[in-house]
Amino acid sequence: MAAYDEVTTLSESRPQEGDLRTLPYNRLPHLPPEVAVETLKTLKKAISANKALAELRTAGELIPNQALLIRAIVLQEAKLSSEIENIVTTNDELYRAFGHDPERTDPATKEVLRYQEALWHGYDRLEQGGLLTTRLFTEIASIIKEHDTGVRKMPGTRVANRRTGEPIYAPPEGEELLRRLLDNLSEYLYSEDGTDPLIKMAVAHYQFEAIHPFPDGNGRTGRVINILYLVAQGLLDVPVLYLSRFIIQNKGAYYEGLRRVTEEARWEEWVLFMLDAVEQTSRDTKRRIEAIRDAQAEAVELARTQMRRGYSRELVELVFSQPYIRIGMLVESKVAKRDAASEYLRELERIGLLRSEKYGRTRFYLNERLLRILAD
Repeated sequence: MAAYDEVTTLSESRPQEGDLRTLPYNRLPHLPPEVAVETLKTLKKAISANKALAELRTAGELIPNQALLIRAIVLQEAKLSSEIENIVTTNDELYRAFGHDPERTDPATKEVLRYQEALWHGYDRLEQGGLLTTRLFTEIASIIKEHDTGVRKMPGTRVANRRTGEPIYAPPEGEELLRRLLDNLSEYLYSEDGTDPLIKMAVAHYQFEAIHPFPDGNGRTGRVINILYLVAQGLLDVPVLYLSRFIIQNKGAYYEGLRRVTEEARWEEWVLFMLDAVEQTSRDTKRRIEAIRDAQAEAVELARTQMRRGYSRELVELVFSQPYIRIGMLVESKVAKRDAASEYLRELERIGLLRSEKYGRTRFYLNERLLRILAD
């Protein structure tokens, strides 16, 4: 395990502040960092972050049909992660498209849906024994952008302030160099060096953002890698922890933290920020899952006692798997045949659990309470 030294030294390969915006950072150091990232402060914070994460994992196990519900939660992360990149859709449009016909929605919503598709692709790869490698990173970025995104080949990439257009960082250039840096990042993730996995995640997230390996979609790809690494380390069973809301709420500190690592090797501050993100997000997600569990339990009791026909626990669990339900979903899930499914959903509307609305030629049944919990 790394010593408990405070971060006081700087790398000779650090660029000067004036170089960052114009000269590619081709001297980006390989991992592990040259200074200690496990300090007294970061190790103490890692204990509380790991505890919160473990409590979240336990809470998730209490939800029936966990995989279905997780997909609804994933969509919120996809939405927020995309908002960081100024790709904006509404909850209504997002959940309707997810539950019906993703190809008939607007471009922004399609891009958000591709984010969740990329996340599940990565999760499935890990479940099949795959590793977080340069190849998987590239696959994730390609799904997000819906075309074969390779590692950057052309020079001249700059990270700029979206509001002013002013360049703020010039990432490394050259496909061979970028691939070496990504391979090193993958090796670091799996190195058995005793570093706490949450601290390692924080370090790796900075490194991926600094490498900036793809023409587009780097931020979203990096945030997918975060959650997949926690799954790969066995800290979560399913991908349910999403840091985008925290990043949006603390966007200034996030980008300032990245900059200070690059310019001054201020690793301790950055690691503490990311650990705080994990801890606060874990507690917030646990609260949300518990609220969904309680709402579902109440809905089961209401449906059991008030429905005149068609009650089943499976029916109520299905309408708590995502906010917008259509008749076809009951049929596809084998909860009911089409005519009965329509009657059951009308019954749930009659007792106040759902509200129907027409969107185009399709009738949806909206679980407003679930949508409020997810969007809270």
